[in-house]
Amino acid sequence: MLETNKSLKFLFSEKMASSVTQEDKYRSYLHGEGEKNTKWKFGAPPNYDVVNKLFEEGRTKIWPPGSLEEKVQNLVKTWEMEMFHKISFDDYKSVNLENYTVSVNGRKPLTLEEKRKLGGGYNSFMQTSLPENLRGYNPAEETADSSHVAFTTAFPRGFALEVIQVYSGPPLIVYKFRHWGYMEGPFKGHAPTGELVELYGISIVEVDEQMKILKVEFFFDRGELLGGLMTGAKLGSTGTDQVALSCPFLRKTG
Repeated sequence: MLETNKSLKFLFSEKMASSVTQEDKYRSYLHGEGEKNTKWKFGAPPNYDVVNKLFEEGRTKIWPPGSLEEKVQNLVKTWEMEMFHKISFDDYKSVNLENYTVSVNGRKPLTLEEKRKLGGGYNSFMQTSLPENLRGYNPAEETADSSHVAFTTAFPRGFALEVIQVYSGPPLIVYKFRHWGYMEGPFKGHAPTGELVELYGISIVEVDEQMKILKVEFFFDRGELLGGLMTGAKLGSTGTDQVALSCPFLRKTG
């Protein structure tokens, strides 16, 4: 077992180092020859310059180049990018397509197809057993597009991610994360506050010998996120969703 772990750690280092491009410092499989036929949700690769700036200005940890923490952080950012922006499962390079599942807060693990049926992205992560009149954000009423619009409108500078601690390396990676952004746009009828909104959680990621993700488990409190987004004054209907959908900047945020 010890030898297996050593081999996986070496492969982890090699894989991430070889796939990083000059186009984005934190995400692989975004540009380059290997992505020339990739089908992108909005017609072109997303541009992360704005959220990268937010990340660099607001992170609490700066991990040494080549460290396990940096590699885990880049792997998670790459996985998020592919989940949000690549249309075809065949274009996903960070996951094992045959065996991949994702689960949130101990709920039933979902395949890629099952996750997409729930609306993918933010929508699949906001599933809840709360009564519908208490949900604030109701994933049962959202689509993949409306979910994306709701959060990118609220966070026009993006919703940045950092890994703040790694407890174990591959093949079973356990890490603590922080997501944050500034609520500078409306959210579900609530006025923007301009305030920092943060979400902390734990994730467990199992990878195979090719460093492709087999299973992801997330544990976090959705109320921690929604609480920060619903403190602003109530607004009337302003057609925010339609405005956001027509905005090329919001279409490319993650």
